[in-house]
Amino acid sequence: MKHVPVLLNEVIDMLAPRNGAVYFDGTFGGGGYTQAILEAANCKIIACDRDPFVKTIAEEFKRKYLDRFAFSHAKFSDIKSVIATHKALISSSRVDGIVLDLGVSNFQLSDSKRGFSFRLNGPLDMSMGLCDGNALDVIRKYPEKELANIIYKYGEEHFSRSIAKSIKQNLSKIKSTEDLANIIRNRVKKSGKIDPATKTFQALRIFVNNELDELEKVLKTSIDILNPQGKIIVVTFHSLEDRIVKYFFRNIVSENKDRICFINKKPITPSQNEINENPKSRSAKLRGIYML
Repeated sequence: MKHVPVLLNEVIDMLAPRNGAVYFDGTFGGGGYTQAILEAANCKIIACDRDPFVKTIAEEFKRKYLDRFAFSHAKFSDIKSVIATHKALISSSRVDGIVLDLGVSNFQLSDSKRGFSFRLNGPLDMSMGLCDGNALDVIRKYPEKELANIIYKYGEEHFSRSIAKSIKQNLSKIKSTEDLANIIRNRVKKSGKIDPATKTFQALRIFVNNELDELEKVLKTSIDILNPQGKIIVVTFHSLEDRIVKYFFRNIVSENKDRICFINKKPITPSQNEINENPKSRSAKLRGIYML
């Protein structure tokens, strides 16, 4: 399945790629943003992704763009070491722009073996790569109370205690995504169009991949490696990560009014046309800041 980058035109407009500039794509995935940036200007990109499955795509980009593109299999929180690894590509340890797309890729969602989706039966994994464990490890390892806290904190699920209790009561029966989803559905009634398993699956995925801590780390590090006129551009997909980006941008601008400003104070959201073509984009929000 092809991955469709969300808010692609808006990201490129906001970044405004320049000839001779160097950019960092911390969520390479299918290469949608990277390709658009490289086609928009005679610039260079250092990209990374924690998912080992995208290495083959990165190899194709290396063959096509030669010395304008470099890739590391790494978490974006390791941005400093990733950039240092590719010093041969750039003349300094700083970049002119950072792009992060925090969504789960279609490659991950559509592969039943990855265990991200309750719509496809597969092993209860949810690892994006470079993780210490998987979702099955989490529901087996953590006591009921801690599991409930994980589901509540990262899934904003109000029935977290009931769900955790049911998971623990039926633990021996849970081996796949379908097993877990059905346990949750038997405990929580469906409300509207949202599947009762949605929030719990989100919570486990975020926890397994330590997504929120990774995001906080890369944001804090990014400020120190941007050139003047450099930009940080982030696309978020749910309230937890968007809140982190929103408040980080607000605080860093407030504390550094003489050298950092908003690109857009209010988030940019997808057009109705984009939502119609790609329903998964409906919750996306685009935010950015700019170094003076």
